[in-house]
Amino acid sequence: MTVSTRPYLIRAIHQWCTDQGQAPYMVVWVDENVQVPMEFVKNNEIVLNVGYGATQGLNMDNDWISFSARFGGVSREIWIPVGNVLSIFSRDSGEGMGFELEKLEKPVAKPVSPVSPVAQAPASDDDAKGAKVITFPGRRS
Repeated sequence: MTVSTRPYLIRAIHQWCTDQGQAPYMVVWVDENVQVPMEFVKNNEIVLNVGYGATQGLNMDNDWISFSARFGGVSREIWIPVGNVLSIFSRDSGEGMGFELEKLEKPVAKPVSPVSPVAQAPASDDDAKGAKVITFPGRRS
């Protein structure tokens, strides 16, 4: 069985944004497998700043993306199956990559939380605001 290229491409775009000094953002399809602050979800999508300055304990493995971030001053744990990432892009330049939704056939248990309280600087309240959703060619709205 072949492993999906999606997690590798997500990590590569994230690294590229970081190396360029740009803020990496993700558009995520929200369903029962995703753990995000529901008050920020619109049309089953949420836009998240996934830069190191906006997250704590960011872990992007082949199946899950997890981290904690502040929303309205409250720290929240975020869990995203890699198949629910619809795009990752630079907020600054708009460059990035879009993906088709890959629904999980059955819910998968989340791995043990990698979030460490000393890993990185706290995120700002502005990180969840002001993101532009970029529609990539071939992506259904």
